[in-house]
Amino acid sequence: MKTILTQCKRIVVKVGSSLVTNQGEGLDIPAIRNWAQQIATLRENGHKVILVSSGAIAEGMQRLGWKQRPSAVHELQAAAAVGQMGLIQVYESCFSAHGLHTAQILLTHADLADRERYLNARSTLRTLLTLGVIPVINENDTVVTDEIKFGDNDTLGALVANLIEADALIILTDQIGLYTADPRKDPNATLVSLAQAGDEKLEAMAGGAGSHIGSGGMLTKVLAAKRAARSGAHTVIASGHEIDVLPRLMSGNSIGTLLEAQPLPLNARKQWLADHLQISGKVTLDAGAVHALRNEGKSLLPVGITKVSGEFERGTVVAIFDTHGQDIARGLINYNATETRRIAGHPSNEIEFLLGYVDEPELIHRDNLILL
Repeated sequence: MKTILTQCKRIVVKVGSSLVTNQGEGLDIPAIRNWAQQIATLRENGHKVILVSSGAIAEGMQRLGWKQRPSAVHELQAAAAVGQMGLIQVYESCFSAHGLHTAQILLTHADLADRERYLNARSTLRTLLTLGVIPVINENDTVVTDEIKFGDNDTLGALVANLIEADALIILTDQIGLYTADPRKDPNATLVSLAQAGDEKLEAMAGGAGSHIGSGGMLTKVLAAKRAARSGAHTVIASGHEIDVLPRLMSGNSIGTLLEAQPLPLNARKQWLADHLQISGKVTLDAGAVHALRNEGKSLLPVGITKVSGEFERGTVVAIFDTHGQDIARGLINYNATETRRIAGHPSNEIEFLLGYVDEPELIHRDNLILL
């Protein structure tokens, strides 16, 4: 664990409902204050941290005096709306004590499934991290009914890890970690300290429901680790009750369960991008831009574009052609066809003047560009 986590710089921390709300008895302010202190320590040590927090519905239940989680969708939505207020107030107060600004972001899985909204969310989160802000993310349970019924923040944490290309996802729960069997039923169950994310045997070990406060269980955490591993993020499942759990983990202490991501098969990822995404248009480059892509590993800037063909939306795949009409690359483009035509041939510092706004200085970022 030491050699892996000590090298991780971009971290997603997910905190479960039972921890945030002290098993449903209201917000556990001392615990939240303690996590704010730990995250502040990570920041001081050079880590960039995003917090994914459950607890809005549970806090709303407490404020409304409900003892059991309701099943009616409109009641769940109401509880989320009421509880989100208290949840964010506490986070803002606790992080402010360390001179840190916070930002509330409510997402749905649909936001991350749609490519344009995905890019918007990624740009916002990257900007917040650059500004030194702690993003606090939760599902938008107030308006999205299927997220309340089926969603869980373990999965959301994994999606956010993929979104920002995090090095690690830390899932804090009220359990010590993943056991070989349910320790409440099997006295021979042992803690799984290290395993490979995506190992099918882990899903059998993790079977079971969550607490009466949250919607997830150990299985959702194992599946979240499998999802996060697709972008190269390691996952730790650990108890939020451990003293200084976050700094100790990032210092290399063995706590809970580490589900290690294997190195990404780059060629397979390139093949996926090249062959399985619909081509919506094409851009033609000048010789300088072709050289920058092929020989210098650079991103594609609008100044290198000589021609734009087809109609496409922001975040879709376009084909990239050289001066001789040869198809040389594929990429996910940051501006739509109309906008691309306006900024083609212009340097990046003129984008805002030409469009009235600037999202990304690159037309296609190198991370989203595959040479053929």
